[in-house]
Amino acid sequence: MAVTTAERTAPTTIKRKKNAFSDGQGALAAMLLAPTLLVMFFVTGIPIVMSIVEAFYRAKGGVDPNTGLVQTGSSFVGLQNFTDIFAHPSIVVGVYGSMDRLINAFINTTLFTVVCVVLETILGVAMALIMARAFRGRGLVRASILVPWAIPTIVSAVMWKLIFNTDGVANKVLGLTNSPILWLGDNRYSQMAIIIADVWKTAPFIGLLTLAGLQTIPAEVYEAAKVDGASAWQTFTRITLPMVKPALVVAVLFRTLDTLRMFDLPWGMIGPGKYSVETLSVFAYLEMNATRYGQAAAYSIVLFLYIVLVAFLFVKLLGADVVGDEELKAINAQRKRMRELHRKQAKASASVRTNITSGSAAS
Repeated sequence: MAVTTAERTAPTTIKRKKNAFSDGQGALAAMLLAPTLLVMFFVTGIPIVMSIVEAFYRAKGGVDPNTGLVQTGSSFVGLQNFTDIFAHPSIVVGVYGSMDRLINAFINTTLFTVVCVVLETILGVAMALIMARAFRGRGLVRASILVPWAIPTIVSAVMWKLIFNTDGVANKVLGLTNSPILWLGDNRYSQMAIIIADVWKTAPFIGLLTLAGLQTIPAEVYEAAKVDGASAWQTFTRITLPMVKPALVVAVLFRTLDTLRMFDLPWGMIGPGKYSVETLSVFAYLEMNATRYGQAAAYSIVLFLYIVLVAFLFVKLLGADVVGDEELKAINAQRKRMRELHRKQAKASASVRTNITSGSAAS
């Protein structure tokens, strides 16, 4: 009797349904994406592979003792280009004191990224809140916000270089014509100049993406909050920020990854060889320009891994949705539910087998 009851309570096997890509859409999607993926493979994939390979080689130098000729070509050195970062550092003196040139560039890159992205996020959200309000001339304000973002970065660098020149507008506005600040020198003021120029140019980007998120919030939500007596700060922190978070996090992620690759602003405003503003991109370029291709490739890979780590932390910790495909989200959620269901089914089947074995032993 125990065996019969256990067999009746055993769950029925559920057939796994086909996913949304099993009806021929997968082949169509592959055919449509193939040209783009092919271009990305040649433009991005092959250079990345070549850079990784180049990082394990180093150009030969000196005179060949056998022939008396200058050695040409490169030789395989393994991980020496990476280990030399710590074993044979290139010491420079910057605003942080005497340290390895790569570490100095790493600190500069991190400093610019953190400070610029924080300021751009604050100003961008403020811009979005202003542009979201209904007032006369709102279209003109939105169009004017785009102007800094539309200007090419190198043009912005030259423009701000003129502003921060010794006899430029910045010192005149601050009333420092007699004792001007050397904004374009190799000091902390040059770091401030880079931060100001970058925030001016790219804060509108975060503002526009945040504005797009604000426009998806129903007006009824704010009306209900107003009826409930919520203050402006409570409405902002409990309604606006949570509902605009997906768009804001993606905007901050894009700006973070872009700032980590900063090159044209320091190069165009301050110039090469200024260790106070030298970033990892500038350092790798200078190494490449000096025909030290292996070392330059190694530094580029270090920057690439740093960017990958930051992007991973954004996606995992902050939940940045860089895809935004609702259908794909539904498919992944369904697969997760099916795995959970099969896990429970397997657990129930194991329990049934245990009951069957116990019933047989008892009889």
